[in-house]
Amino acid sequence: MPIVKYSSEFRDKTIAQGLARAIDAEVSSQRAYRFVEFCGGHTHAISRYGLEDLLPANVRMIHGPGCPVCVLPASRIDMAIRLAERPEVILCVYGDLMRAPGSQGQSLLLAKALGAHIRMVYSALDAIRLAEQTPGREVVFFAIGFETTTPPTAVMIRIAEHKRLEGLSVFCNHVLTPSAMHRILENPKIRNTGGVPIDGFIGPAHVSTIVGTQPYEPMAEQFEKPIVVAGFEPLDVLQAVLMLVRQVNQNRHEVENQYSRAVTREGNRRAKEEVSQVFELREQFEWRGLGLVPNSGLKLKQSYAKFDAETRFAIHDLRVADNPACECCAILRGAKRPIDCKLFGNICTPEAPIGACMVSSEGACAAYWTYRRVRDEQARQTS
Repeated sequence: MPIVKYSSEFRDKTIAQGLARAIDAEVSSQRAYRFVEFCGGHTHAISRYGLEDLLPANVRMIHGPGCPVCVLPASRIDMAIRLAERPEVILCVYGDLMRAPGSQGQSLLLAKALGAHIRMVYSALDAIRLAEQTPGREVVFFAIGFETTTPPTAVMIRIAEHKRLEGLSVFCNHVLTPSAMHRILENPKIRNTGGVPIDGFIGPAHVSTIVGTQPYEPMAEQFEKPIVVAGFEPLDVLQAVLMLVRQVNQNRHEVENQYSRAVTREGNRRAKEEVSQVFELREQFEWRGLGLVPNSGLKLKQSYAKFDAETRFAIHDLRVADNPACECCAILRGAKRPIDCKLFGNICTPEAPIGACMVSSEGACAAYWTYRRVRDEQARQTS
């Protein structure tokens, strides 16, 4: 089996230039092309490798809501903080959630500093170990993420049931990407950024290794928008853009799989079976930037209700407002870019984030700060 050398084979400068020339040759000067890269990983690849500089001026990449920490509403952070403040609870949290903003300047990091029982973990299995080591305490795992991180949570719950860990539960915030993509396409206020309709999607990579490409097919057909699932390397993204341009020019609206080395139409059947055994759909779930999205969140099935923290601790839904000065909601909808926010790079930085898009390594603001702020500032000064 040949060795895959990513730095030389998927980041080859000569091939990238060839793809850029092919895109330029096929793009029509009579129209604009606006493509949403749904996944935060694609946003970082585009910024890191300067891919937009290789594209024609009338091809615009729009950042989507593909960052789990970014789309988690402030209300869910507030609910978790209240849970962690209970004396019997130890809340297990992934590290990138610690600084995610709640309302009124709250965060899990601040709550921990004020005495709440919060532990950072690297995996769902860390919560299992903690529950075994602290009998008599209530260990709550803050489950978050798209379809990629849902199977490990499902496995964790089944292990907890097998081991009869009565003190373990899950605060479930797993969400579904196809539902969010559907929301963007069906809602004119979200879909039309700047008055120009979206022309197509670069579909998520890691998510698609789990769900496959099949869930996107009804959307492509219903809304007549092409969707190309792509990998995260620069050549992956450029090839996906070329595939989208060709579909638009040919008036096609199909689901194509550029990331065929990892993604199939059916996805990972075993992972999907694990999820279906433990979880079921919520009627609706709130996304930052998108509002309440039908059938976009998961909850534990009744047969696993004893592991549901919202049921065990009678947690009630909250509705809180985001910081009005932060443009994260508009950025997640693709209506604005990070540099359009007055807080960006001013009082909002990765060291002191105000908005969720600056907190996570997958956030659009974090990508701009890390890779693009110097180049954008130079372009602004010379324009």
